[in-house]
Amino acid sequence: MLDLPTPKLGSITAITITSPDLDRSVEYWSRLGFKELFRADWPFPWVQVTDGQILIMFRLDPNPYIALTYYVPPDTLGEVVTNLEATGIAFVSRTRPTEMLQRFVMESPDWQKISLVGITEGFSQPAGPSMLTMAQSDYSRPEKYTNQVCGMFGEFAHPVADLTKALEFWEKLGFKAVSRFTHPYPWCIATDGLAVVGLHQTREFTKPTITFFASDMKNRIENLKVHGLKDFVDKSPSNCMLTTPEGQQLFLFGLGM
Repeated sequence: MLDLPTPKLGSITAITITSPDLDRSVEYWSRLGFKELFRADWPFPWVQVTDGQILIMFRLDPNPYIALTYYVPPDTLGEVVTNLEATGIAFVSRTRPTEMLQRFVMESPDWQKISLVGITEGFSQPAGPSMLTMAQSDYSRPEKYTNQVCGMFGEFAHPVADLTKALEFWEKLGFKAVSRFTHPYPWCIATDGLAVVGLHQTREFTKPTITFFASDMKNRIENLKVHGLKDFVDKSPSNCMLTTPEGQQLFLFGLGM
């Protein structure tokens, strides 16, 4: 079992994605194994979905945006912000102290947004294991996967210009590298015990991508196509990239087992 760090930023994390049509997003992602948890109109229209492994927050907005978000109790948010600033982290935007919902946004050296939002009511962290936390012996047992459509969540993949510089930034947020590689290019998997990011020093992809793995991915890709999903870029029968209606990329990778 991996020795995972204790999260510094919060106990609930989500991937925030803007959507021009919330209902369309919910319907599409339901075909990827996600279900709606909750929706509201304050402070803007939004909806939460989960596949039991990760939480995704769709925010109604026509402008493309993706961020790694942490939900923090309002009474501890100030302390989290102060501790981060003490390590040299600068926030690129923040709400005014008088605003009801406090939100702070920082940015990695490679322009990835990470936001802290001062609310936890109505939010909960999915309990299902990701690829990082499940037993490796279960990788080859698809019936053990929490998401029976896409497979095991592996990483929030993030292209970087310099792996060492990128990792230094994420370490200030409480992340540590649990694996590091040089082939086919420098890359690593890092976690804070809650979120899992993949830092990839490459130009093979150019924007953050949610990544799933499965030992039977070839069959899963075929089933998705049979059920009407389009916008695939096939790398091989067991490896592809899928683009969602919001413009978000997903990698679906097969495991050679």
